[in-house]
Amino acid sequence: MDIWYSIIDMLPFEWTGHTFMKNALLAIILISPVFGILGTMVVNNRMAFFSDALGHGAFTGVAIGSIMGLVQPLWSAVIFSIVFSIGIAIIKHRSRMASDTVIGVFSSTAVALGIFIQTSGGKSFGKAMTYLIGDILSILPSEILLAFLLLISITVLWVVIFNKLMVVSVNPSLAGSRGIHTFWNELIFSMVIAVVVTVSMSWIGLMVINSFLVLPAAAARNIAKNQRQYHLLTVIISVVSGISGLIASYYIETASGATIVLIAAVIFFATFVYRKRFD
Repeated sequence: MDIWYSIIDMLPFEWTGHTFMKNALLAIILISPVFGILGTMVVNNRMAFFSDALGHGAFTGVAIGSIMGLVQPLWSAVIFSIVFSIGIAIIKHRSRMASDTVIGVFSSTAVALGIFIQTSGGKSFGKAMTYLIGDILSILPSEILLAFLLLISITVLWVVIFNKLMVVSVNPSLAGSRGIHTFWNELIFSMVIAVVVTVSMSWIGLMVINSFLVLPAAAARNIAKNQRQYHLLTVIISVVSGISGLIASYYIETASGATIVLIAAVIFFATFVYRKRFD
């Protein structure tokens, strides 16, 4: 961390004098590419609603961890989110219900259960606000290490399963004919999203985290001419949104997660207009 602090101290900006901003900037640089990488497949597979539901599941996991007396309910949230994603995947594949119906049932049940647990016995809902709004400025060096490990793990996993996921997203029948297990690949991807959303929720905020996952990929899709451009532009837009949103939130004193998402939204609408203009 000392090397990172020394590099940032060379920049001629006011915010570089604050350790919390240095930590937050490094965290954003590490976590933004993760959201960019996963966001491409979320958009390709039309899973925006699904990733939002996982956030609701994570919230319930936090509530369960709280009533169990855990000081850090993150790991109970991770476990619950994984179980939650498995449940959605199994019922979606074994029932005749539409995917959005299954996801809607799980999502609404999870958020209601989370609120019920958080407020049972007349308890205050205040502690849950950290997870709903997020606070990247309070991130600790140990959590930055977690973000780094998350980036490495997602990158390695992406190299291993990307081609299979791409075939599954384009044509599930073709994937099956080539011996690709559609269900298992989708399940692995769902579990990965669950872990990323859950680990990041206290930094970005559950209310906007799904938007940060979807908007950079949607913006890149507006202007990308091929898959390589699509993925590269998504990561770039995600990182640019993250860094500029963090710095902007410092100066205008707003929630960092919401500011990041708003900048990503501006980029999306700009690319949408650009595409329409030159179509």
